[in-house]
Amino acid sequence: MLSWLMVAGGMLAVLGAAELFTNSVEWMGKHLKLGEAAVGSLLAAVGTAMPETILPIVAILLVRQEASTEIGIGAILGAPFMLSTAAFLVTGVAVFVQSARGRRTLEMSTKTPILHRDLRYFLAIYPLAVLSSFIPSHEIKLLVAVGLVTLYVAYSAQTLKDTSTSEGELQPLHISRNNHEPNLGLVSLQFLLSVAILVGGAWVFVHGLEEVALALRLSPLVLALILAPLATELPEKFNSVIWVGKGKDTLAMGNISGAMVFQSSIPVAVGLILTPWVLTGPALASAVIAVASTTTVMVLTHLQGRLTPHMLVLGGAFYLLFIGYLLFLLPRG
Repeated sequence: MLSWLMVAGGMLAVLGAAELFTNSVEWMGKHLKLGEAAVGSLLAAVGTAMPETILPIVAILLVRQEASTEIGIGAILGAPFMLSTAAFLVTGVAVFVQSARGRRTLEMSTKTPILHRDLRYFLAIYPLAVLSSFIPSHEIKLLVAVGLVTLYVAYSAQTLKDTSTSEGELQPLHISRNNHEPNLGLVSLQFLLSVAILVGGAWVFVHGLEEVALALRLSPLVLALILAPLATELPEKFNSVIWVGKGKDTLAMGNISGAMVFQSSIPVAVGLILTPWVLTGPALASAVIAVASTTTVMVLTHLQGRLTPHMLVLGGAFYLLFIGYLLFLLPRG
């Protein structure tokens, strides 16, 4: 019971931090005079990715058990999978729901070139990260890790060149609601508070998940592929739901696509350095489905010249495909 409470507590902590985080990120972007692409794809994406980056480090480096290494690898690969399937689905559904409530239209204002840039980087980086599993030499894997970090630095530099302004008016900073022009110190304080809650939830979650895996006699890798991103990645992407409700679609999608680029490079580099990085069936299947879902959105937006919620909800079909693989096709040991 305690282990399940730890898993649930970590998820609730992340959910509670979502509004604090999006609010502080918007104000930070204003103070730093960053374009909306940088705010969504870098500030928001990297900030919310911290638990998924910390989680495998905690699991692999600090817990130091065989099961924890599997949890670490599962968490690393589960994040891109969840972002490119369930997060797409949740965001698309949010557009439909907000439209039905009369708060917005079904037309999405996402800047397609920004989205395509993020997805192109992901489709270049992630297959390389996955294929490196078949490299026998750990020294060469270390070189791949350096290459992944270099590619992310190049992506960040290109993203920072965007100077388009953020969408719409800003709500008051939550920790200083009567201050219409909060200084950067207050904004940073709220930002760090929200990230601290996320990181704390990740630490609680990894220990709870190990206990659940032992109790249910299930593979820690499979549980981490599904439960780790559900508890840490997907709830954080409710930031995108918040932004969609405000009509800030570029920020909403940048929060997801920017995190996809980050998660396919930096955490994978950690995995390449700290683990043997030999991927098994479920891990490889999640990666193939993540690439397939992303490619589908990329091709459809290219053909139609815009992103629609109909395209995003297709991510749910790819998510169910993976669940079907686990239930019916995964070999029983």
